[in-house]
Amino acid sequence: MQSRALGRTGLSIMPLVFGGNVFGWTADEATSFRLLDAFVDHGFNAIDTADVYSSWVPGNSGGESETIIGRWLAQDRSRRDKVVIITKVGSDVGEGKTLAGDYIPRAAERSLRRLGIDCIDLYLSHWPDDATSHEESLAAFAKLRSEGKIAAVGCSNFSADQLAASLEAAEANGLPRYDVLQPEYNLVARGSLEGPLLDLCRAQEIGVITYYSLASGFLSGKYRTQHDLTKSQRGGGLAKYLNPKGLGVLDALDEVAGRHNARQAEVALAWVMARPGVTAPIASATSLEQLESLARAARIELTAEDMRRLDEASDR
Repeated sequence: MQSRALGRTGLSIMPLVFGGNVFGWTADEATSFRLLDAFVDHGFNAIDTADVYSSWVPGNSGGESETIIGRWLAQDRSRRDKVVIITKVGSDVGEGKTLAGDYIPRAAERSLRRLGIDCIDLYLSHWPDDATSHEESLAAFAKLRSEGKIAAVGCSNFSADQLAASLEAAEANGLPRYDVLQPEYNLVARGSLEGPLLDLCRAQEIGVITYYSLASGFLSGKYRTQHDLTKSQRGGGLAKYLNPKGLGVLDALDEVAGRHNARQAEVALAWVMARPGVTAPIASATSLEQLESLARAARIELTAEDMRRLDEASDR
Protein backbone atom coordinates (compact mmCIF):
# COMPACT_ATOMS: atom_id res chain seq x y z
CA MET A 1 0.00 0.00 0.00
CA GLN A 2 1.57 3.24 -1.19
CA SER A 3 0.54 6.87 -0.83
CA ARG A 4 -0.75 8.71 -3.87
CA ALA A 5 -0.35 12.33 -4.89
CA LEU A 6 -3.68 14.16 -4.55
CA GLY A 7 -3.68 16.09 -7.80
CA ARG A 8 -1.48 19.18 -7.65
CA THR A 9 -2.33 19.96 -4.04
CA GLY A 10 1.03 18.83 -2.69
CA LEU A 11 -0.85 16.45 -0.40
CA SER A 12 -0.29 12.70 -0.43
CA ILE A 13 -2.90 10.26 0.80
CA MET A 14 -3.18 6.53 1.17
CA PRO A 15 -5.57 4.84 -1.30
CA LEU A 16 -8.61 4.91 1.00
CA VAL A 17 -10.35 7.87 2.66
CA PHE A 18 -12.47 7.48 5.80
CA GLY A 19 -15.98 8.89 5.34
CA GLY A 20 -16.89 10.88 8.44
CA ASN A 21 -20.57 11.18 7.58
CA VAL A 22 -21.26 8.41 10.12
CA PHE A 23 -19.81 10.37 13.06
CA GLY A 24 -22.65 11.66 15.21
CA TRP A 25 -25.10 9.50 13.27
CA THR A 26 -24.57 5.73 13.19
CA ALA A 27 -21.30 5.98 15.16
CA ASP A 28 -21.38 7.76 18.52
CA GLU A 29 -18.36 9.64 19.81
CA ALA A 30 -16.71 6.73 21.62
CA THR A 31 -17.14 4.44 18.61
CA SER A 32 -15.88 7.16 16.28
CA PHE A 33 -12.72 7.55 18.35
CA ARG A 34 -12.04 3.80 18.18
CA LEU A 35 -12.60 3.78 14.43
CA LEU A 36 -10.28 6.73 13.85
CA ASP A 37 -7.58 5.17 16.02
CA ALA A 38 -7.79 1.92 14.07
CA PHE A 39 -7.84 3.73 10.73
CA VAL A 40 -4.60 5.55 11.51
CA ASP A 41 -3.04 2.44 13.04
CA HIS A 42 -3.56 0.69 9.69
CA GLY A 43 -1.50 3.40 8.00
CA PHE A 44 -4.29 5.45 6.43
CA ASN A 45 -4.26 9.22 6.72
CA ALA A 46 -7.20 10.99 5.01
CA ILE A 47 -10.49 11.80 6.76
CA ASP A 48 -13.43 13.31 4.87
CA THR A 49 -16.22 15.28 6.51
CA ALA A 50 -18.44 18.33 5.90
CA ASP A 51 -20.03 21.09 7.93
CA VAL A 52 -23.47 19.63 7.19
CA TYR A 53 -22.67 16.18 8.68
CA SER A 54 -24.85 14.94 10.37
CA SER A 55 -27.68 17.48 10.29
CA TRP A 56 -30.22 14.90 9.07
CA VAL A 57 -30.25 13.16 12.44
CA PRO A 58 -33.10 14.29 14.73
CA GLY A 59 -31.69 16.75 17.25
CA ASN A 60 -28.59 17.54 15.18
CA SER A 61 -27.97 20.81 13.35
CA GLY A 62 -24.75 20.08 11.44
CA GLY A 63 -21.15 20.17 12.54
CA GLU A 64 -21.42 17.05 14.68
CA SER A 65 -18.92 15.10 12.58
CA GLU A 66 -16.36 17.91 12.58
CA THR A 67 -16.78 18.30 16.34
CA ILE A 68 -16.11 14.60 16.96
CA ILE A 69 -13.00 14.69 14.75
CA GLY A 70 -11.83 17.79 16.60
CA ARG A 71 -12.24 16.11 19.98
CA TRP A 72 -10.35 13.07 18.71
CA LEU A 73 -7.49 15.27 17.52
CA ALA A 74 -7.45 17.10 20.86
CA GLN A 75 -6.84 13.86 22.76
CA ASP A 76 -3.38 13.59 21.21
CA ARG A 77 -1.96 16.59 19.38
CA SER A 78 0.57 14.40 17.56
CA ARG A 79 -2.34 13.04 15.52
CA ARG A 80 -2.66 16.30 13.60
CA ASP A 81 0.58 15.67 11.73
CA LYS A 82 -0.55 12.19 10.75
CA VAL A 83 -3.83 13.01 9.02
CA VAL A 84 -5.17 15.00 6.08
CA ILE A 85 -8.41 16.71 7.06
CA ILE A 86 -10.94 17.23 4.25
CA THR A 87 -14.14 19.17 4.85
CA LYS A 88 -16.72 20.96 2.75
CA VAL A 89 -18.74 24.15 2.51
CA GLY A 90 -21.89 25.05 0.63
CA SER A 91 -24.63 22.79 1.97
CA ASP A 92 -27.55 24.31 3.85
CA VAL A 93 -26.69 24.59 7.53
CA GLY A 94 -29.01 27.49 8.24
CA GLU A 95 -28.15 30.05 5.57
CA GLY A 96 -29.17 28.14 2.47
CA LYS A 97 -27.12 26.28 -0.11
CA THR A 98 -24.48 28.80 -1.17
CA LEU A 99 -20.88 29.44 -2.19
CA ALA A 100 -21.20 33.21 -1.81
CA GLY A 101 -17.94 35.02 -1.20
CA ASP A 102 -19.04 36.47 2.14
CA TYR A 103 -20.38 33.11 3.35
CA ILE A 104 -17.36 30.87 2.72
CA PRO A 105 -15.07 32.61 5.27
CA ARG A 106 -17.73 32.47 8.00
CA ALA A 107 -18.33 28.77 7.34
CA ALA A 108 -14.58 28.09 7.31
CA GLU A 109 -14.13 29.75 10.71
CA ARG A 110 -16.87 27.58 12.18
CA SER A 111 -15.32 24.43 10.72
CA LEU A 112 -11.86 25.38 12.01
CA ARG A 113 -13.29 25.98 15.46
CA ARG A 114 -15.13 22.64 15.56
CA LEU A 115 -12.12 20.76 14.23
CA GLY A 116 -9.81 22.56 16.63
CA ILE A 117 -7.17 23.14 13.95
CA ASP A 118 -5.47 26.17 12.42
CA CYS A 119 -5.62 25.04 8.80
CA ILE A 120 -7.95 22.80 6.79
CA ASP A 121 -5.83 20.63 4.51
CA LEU A 122 -8.42 20.40 1.74
CA TYR A 123 -11.55 22.56 1.59
CA LEU A 124 -14.23 21.55 -0.91
CA SER A 125 -17.19 23.33 -2.46
CA HIS A 126 -19.85 20.78 -1.61
CA TRP A 127 -22.28 21.66 -4.43
CA PRO A 128 -22.28 23.93 -7.47
CA ASP A 129 -23.93 27.31 -6.88
CA ASP A 130 -25.39 28.80 -10.07
CA ALA A 131 -26.24 32.01 -8.21
CA THR A 132 -22.59 32.76 -7.45
CA SER A 133 -19.79 33.22 -10.00
CA HIS A 134 -16.76 30.98 -9.85
CA GLU A 135 -14.63 34.11 -9.50
CA GLU A 136 -16.43 35.15 -6.33
CA SER A 137 -16.13 31.75 -4.68
CA LEU A 138 -12.52 31.21 -5.71
CA ALA A 139 -11.57 34.69 -4.48
CA ALA A 140 -12.91 33.74 -1.03
CA PHE A 141 -10.85 30.55 -1.10
CA ALA A 142 -7.80 32.56 -2.19
CA LYS A 143 -8.13 34.84 0.83
CA LEU A 144 -8.47 31.89 3.19
CA ARG A 145 -5.40 30.31 1.67
CA SER A 146 -3.37 33.52 1.95
CA GLU A 147 -4.34 33.67 5.62
CA GLY A 148 -3.11 30.11 6.15
CA LYS A 149 -6.58 28.81 7.03
CA ILE A 150 -6.81 26.33 4.15
CA ALA A 151 -4.06 24.61 2.19
CA ALA A 152 -5.84 23.36 -0.94
CA VAL A 153 -9.20 23.72 -2.67
CA GLY A 154 -11.48 21.24 -4.39
CA CYS A 155 -15.09 20.69 -5.38
CA SER A 156 -17.76 18.02 -5.15
CA ASN A 157 -20.65 17.18 -7.47
CA PHE A 158 -19.46 19.44 -10.31
CA SER A 159 -20.19 18.45 -13.91
CA ALA A 160 -17.52 18.55 -16.61
CA ASP A 161 -18.85 21.90 -17.86
CA GLN A 162 -18.94 23.40 -14.37
CA LEU A 163 -15.44 22.22 -13.53
CA ALA A 164 -14.09 23.46 -16.87
CA ALA A 165 -15.70 26.87 -16.32
CA SER A 166 -14.17 27.08 -12.84
CA LEU A 167 -10.72 26.27 -14.22
CA GLU A 168 -11.10 28.99 -16.85
CA ALA A 169 -12.18 31.49 -14.20
CA ALA A 170 -9.21 30.61 -12.01
CA GLU A 171 -6.76 30.99 -14.89
CA ALA A 172 -8.23 34.27 -16.12
CA ASN A 173 -8.26 35.88 -12.68
CA GLY A 174 -5.11 34.48 -11.10
CA LEU A 175 -7.09 32.56 -8.50
CA PRO A 176 -6.53 29.11 -6.99
CA ARG A 177 -8.24 26.39 -8.96
CA TYR A 178 -10.12 23.34 -7.81
CA ASP A 179 -7.37 20.72 -7.60
CA VAL A 180 -9.58 17.86 -6.35
CA LEU A 181 -12.97 16.53 -7.44
CA GLN A 182 -15.27 14.45 -5.25
CA PRO A 183 -17.86 12.67 -7.43
CA GLU A 184 -20.18 9.72 -6.96
CA TYR A 185 -18.56 6.63 -8.45
CA ASN A 186 -18.87 2.88 -8.02
CA LEU A 187 -19.41 -0.31 -10.00
CA VAL A 188 -23.12 0.39 -10.55
CA ALA A 189 -22.86 4.18 -11.01
CA ARG A 190 -20.02 4.95 -13.39
CA GLY A 191 -21.66 7.46 -15.71
CA SER A 192 -21.40 10.59 -13.58
CA LEU A 193 -17.59 10.44 -13.61
CA GLU A 194 -16.48 8.49 -16.65
CA GLY A 195 -16.32 10.38 -19.93
CA PRO A 196 -15.69 14.13 -20.23
CA LEU A 197 -15.41 14.72 -16.47
CA LEU A 198 -12.78 12.07 -15.81
CA ASP A 199 -10.98 13.01 -19.03
CA LEU A 200 -10.78 16.60 -17.81
CA CYS A 201 -9.48 15.55 -14.40
CA ARG A 202 -6.78 13.39 -15.94
CA ALA A 203 -5.73 16.08 -18.42
CA GLN A 204 -5.57 18.74 -15.70
CA GLU A 205 -4.02 16.49 -13.02
CA ILE A 206 -6.99 16.91 -10.71
CA GLY A 207 -7.18 14.44 -7.84
CA VAL A 208 -10.34 12.33 -7.62
CA ILE A 209 -11.76 10.97 -4.36
CA THR A 210 -15.04 9.16 -4.88
CA TYR A 211 -18.09 8.95 -2.63
CA TYR A 212 -20.83 6.30 -2.48
CA SER A 213 -18.00 3.98 -3.45
CA LEU A 214 -20.05 0.98 -2.24
CA ALA A 215 -23.36 2.27 -3.65
CA SER A 216 -24.71 2.85 -0.13
CA GLY A 217 -23.97 -0.76 0.77
CA PHE A 218 -25.44 -2.46 -2.28
CA LEU A 219 -22.02 -3.70 -3.34
CA SER A 220 -21.62 -5.55 -0.06
CA GLY A 221 -23.73 -8.27 -1.67
CA LYS A 222 -26.26 -8.27 1.17
CA TYR A 223 -29.13 -6.96 -0.97
CA ARG A 224 -30.22 -9.31 -3.73
CA THR A 225 -34.03 -9.43 -3.38
CA GLN A 226 -36.82 -7.04 -2.49
CA HIS A 227 -37.05 -8.74 0.89
CA ASP A 228 -33.37 -7.98 1.56
CA LEU A 229 -34.11 -4.27 1.26
CA THR A 230 -36.01 -4.39 4.56
CA LYS A 231 -32.85 -5.36 6.45
CA SER A 232 -31.56 -1.81 6.99
CA GLN A 233 -32.52 1.86 6.96
CA ARG A 234 -30.72 2.27 3.64
CA GLY A 235 -32.65 -0.50 1.95
CA GLY A 236 -35.30 1.66 0.37
CA GLY A 237 -32.73 3.62 -1.60
CA LEU A 238 -31.15 0.51 -3.06
CA ALA A 239 -34.15 -0.77 -5.02
CA LYS A 240 -32.87 1.06 -8.13
CA TYR A 241 -29.92 -1.34 -8.27
CA LEU A 242 -32.03 -4.52 -8.23
CA ASN A 243 -31.99 -4.94 -11.99
CA PRO A 244 -30.09 -7.18 -14.43
CA LYS A 245 -27.04 -4.89 -14.40
CA GLY A 246 -26.88 -4.65 -10.61
CA LEU A 247 -27.34 -8.36 -10.11
CA GLY A 248 -24.74 -9.03 -12.81
CA VAL A 249 -22.26 -6.87 -10.94
CA LEU A 250 -22.94 -8.84 -7.76
CA ASP A 251 -22.31 -12.08 -9.64
CA ALA A 252 -18.98 -10.72 -10.87
CA LEU A 253 -18.07 -9.59 -7.35
CA ASP A 254 -18.91 -13.05 -6.02
CA GLU A 255 -16.58 -14.61 -8.58
CA VAL A 256 -13.65 -12.25 -8.02
CA ALA A 257 -14.08 -12.23 -4.25
CA GLY A 258 -13.93 -16.01 -4.28
CA ARG A 259 -10.59 -15.93 -6.09
CA HIS A 260 -9.13 -13.60 -3.46
CA ASN A 261 -10.83 -15.07 -0.39
CA ALA A 262 -12.28 -11.61 0.14
CA ARG A 263 -15.63 -9.96 0.73
CA GLN A 264 -17.59 -8.44 -2.12
CA ALA A 265 -17.31 -4.94 -0.65
CA GLU A 266 -13.54 -5.29 -0.41
CA VAL A 267 -13.30 -6.17 -4.09
CA ALA A 268 -15.66 -3.32 -5.04
CA LEU A 269 -13.39 -0.83 -3.26
CA ALA A 270 -10.26 -2.40 -4.73
CA TRP A 271 -11.78 -1.92 -8.20
CA VAL A 272 -12.29 1.81 -7.59
CA MET A 273 -8.72 2.12 -6.26
CA ALA A 274 -7.42 0.48 -9.44
CA ARG A 275 -9.34 2.71 -11.88
CA PRO A 276 -7.10 5.07 -13.89
CA GLY A 277 -7.56 8.65 -12.76
CA VAL A 278 -9.01 7.83 -9.33
CA THR A 279 -6.86 8.76 -6.34
CA ALA A 280 -8.91 7.02 -3.65
CA PRO A 281 -12.45 6.01 -2.75
CA ILE A 282 -14.19 7.23 0.39
CA ALA A 283 -15.73 4.54 2.57
CA SER A 284 -17.27 4.53 6.03
CA ALA A 285 -17.31 2.03 8.87
CA THR A 286 -19.38 1.87 12.03
CA SER A 287 -17.61 -1.06 13.68
CA LEU A 288 -14.04 -2.26 14.03
CA GLU A 289 -14.95 -5.35 12.00
CA GLN A 290 -15.99 -3.13 9.10
CA LEU A 291 -12.83 -1.06 9.52
CA GLU A 292 -10.71 -4.20 9.26
CA SER A 293 -12.52 -5.02 6.03
CA LEU A 294 -11.67 -1.59 4.62
CA ALA A 295 -8.03 -2.18 5.46
CA ARG A 296 -8.06 -5.50 3.62
CA ALA A 297 -9.59 -3.84 0.56
CA ALA A 298 -6.60 -1.54 0.24
CA ARG A 299 -4.28 -4.52 0.08
CA ILE A 300 -6.08 -6.51 -2.61
CA GLU A 301 -4.26 -6.59 -5.93
CA LEU A 302 -6.77 -7.30 -8.67
CA THR A 303 -5.48 -9.05 -11.77
CA ALA A 304 -6.15 -7.92 -15.32
CA GLU A 305 -8.72 -10.72 -15.60
CA ASP A 306 -10.41 -9.54 -12.38
CA MET A 307 -10.66 -6.00 -13.75
CA ARG A 308 -11.96 -7.24 -17.10
CA ARG A 309 -14.68 -9.30 -15.43
CA LEU A 310 -15.82 -6.41 -13.24
CA ASP A 311 -15.58 -3.84 -16.04
CA GLU A 312 -17.70 -5.92 -18.37
CA ALA A 313 -20.38 -6.62 -15.75
CA SER A 314 -20.65 -2.97 -14.78
CA ASP A 315 -20.48 -1.49 -18.27
CA ARG A 316 -23.78 -2.92 -19.51
